[in-house]
Amino acid sequence: MNKKLAVAFAGAVALSLSVGMTAMADDTIRVGMVTDVGGVNDASFNQSSWEGLQRAMEDLGIEAKYLESSTDADYATNIETFVDEDYDLIICVGFMLADATREAAEENPEQRFAIIDDSSCADLENVTCLMFEQSQASYLVGYVAGLTTESNTVGFALGMATEIMNQFGYGYCAGVLDANPDATILQRNINNFGDAATGKSMTNEMITNGADVVFHAAGGSGLGTIEACKEAGVWAIGVDSDQSVIAPETVLTSAMKRVDNASYDVAKACLEGTLEGGIVTYDLASAGVDIAPTTDNLPEDVLEAVEQVKEQIIAGDVVVPKTKEEFEASYGDVYELD
Repeated sequence: MNKKLAVAFAGAVALSLSVGMTAMADDTIRVGMVTDVGGVNDASFNQSSWEGLQRAMEDLGIEAKYLESSTDADYATNIETFVDEDYDLIICVGFMLADATREAAEENPEQRFAIIDDSSCADLENVTCLMFEQSQASYLVGYVAGLTTESNTVGFALGMATEIMNQFGYGYCAGVLDANPDATILQRNINNFGDAATGKSMTNEMITNGADVVFHAAGGSGLGTIEACKEAGVWAIGVDSDQSVIAPETVLTSAMKRVDNASYDVAKACLEGTLEGGIVTYDLASAGVDIAPTTDNLPEDVLEAVEQVKEQIIAGDVVVPKTKEEFEASYGDVYELD
């Protein structure tokens, strides 16, 4: 090969490599995640969402980053940061970010957003709402609590009384009472997702009043519930992710929402160019909700009972209430936090 041909060939190779690298770069998307005040290490749905994006980074080659929100005022600022940095998709974790998400989505119609646990933005074409039938998962752990309690008194610690969060309460109370009609259900509203100290004190109060199983749907505040149960030697039930790792001998089971799968799925859809606005719902039939896979503390007869109930829910033979009207039609005025 003469010198001119060699130079031309080298230039062609360099151009080819440059084009290939550009194509690869164009195929890489960046996903930003904004937490609620519970933070990314809440061992609950913020952490689960980030774990889904970590899996997407490994499997799909996307880039991802999270920004933590310390207060409500951080939501809009964190979202704006990702908008300014031209991220392809911004995932907002939790219904508390709904207003900030709507404002940003309306101001930036070309920007793709997803929000977990909120459907109020479903009318916006650039927002994908990731919803879960959390009442179904809560029903299952309520059923476990009703079968497990020895005092006939169980507890429920709620992070905040909203329409979405009350679905946890309706499902849990229904499950408890279907498994054990004689059970008493103590209920407390922590009114915060990032206050483990208050979660602990309210749980201690329920334990003092006889609760020997306490379920929390309270994000980071629920870490206080688990700590209180551990110190008192009673059962705790976790939420959103498998929280047995926090206290293996204390956590009876957890009401799982596969937020990790949702964040992974929406990132994958964005990468593939198939992401659409509207509502995507994860339920028991699609394995979007369930009890935790860790079952070390559950007797075989309880597991068998739960499996039967799961089949009945999927078949439509058991309909889990998720509104006040549906709950009270079957159970009366038992739920106190709505």
